[in-house]
Amino acid sequence: MASRLLSPTAATTATGTPSITHQSLFISSKVPFPTFRSKVHRPITKLHVSSPANKPITGTTTPSKKPSEETIFFDGGAHYGDLLANLLLGFTLLWLPLTLAAVSRAFYLRYRFTNLRVTVISGLTGQDRSDFSYKVIKDVQVVPRFIGEWGDVVITLKDGTKVDLRSVPKFREIAKYCLAMAEKPVVLKESGPKGF
Repeated sequence: MASRLLSPTAATTATGTPSITHQSLFISSKVPFPTFRSKVHRPITKLHVSSPANKPITGTTTPSKKPSEETIFFDGGAHYGDLLANLLLGFTLLWLPLTLAAVSRAFYLRYRFTNLRVTVISGLTGQDRSDFSYKVIKDVQVVPRFIGEWGDVVITLKDGTKVDLRSVPKFREIAKYCLAMAEKPVVLKESGPKGF
């Protein structure tokens, strides 16, 4: 019975040779297939944003300095050299905790610098997100690592909070960009290279 449903029915002609008709192909193609409806229940991810998103300009107003669209200057994670250097030194038991910290930075930490805000996305699923506007930046300092290939960017906010961004690639350009967007003098406070 199952083979009759899946194969076209054969009709015999007057000469005794089986032939397949168009009607038999049409009938055999109408095999009912079960439809599966997936009920995927995913948790809703809520992003807590400290600065407002782009608000569209309504009505006739004079053009201002506000950008109409958010553009990304830098979006990435920790520098790959930080991970590589710490993995090489991780074979010693003494350096192992620092290696684990570098691995977690490489896999679970992202930095995003746009023309409106600085965003730090972290956590296993990326649900931990903190961002702040350039208007609240008081000071930006950089600390080069290794031989200056990557570095830490320390952003001091007006309320005294220090945001430490570790192992940032192109850290000097990013620090200058932050100071320029905060409308501060673009003079970096840099200390000498400090380890890894």
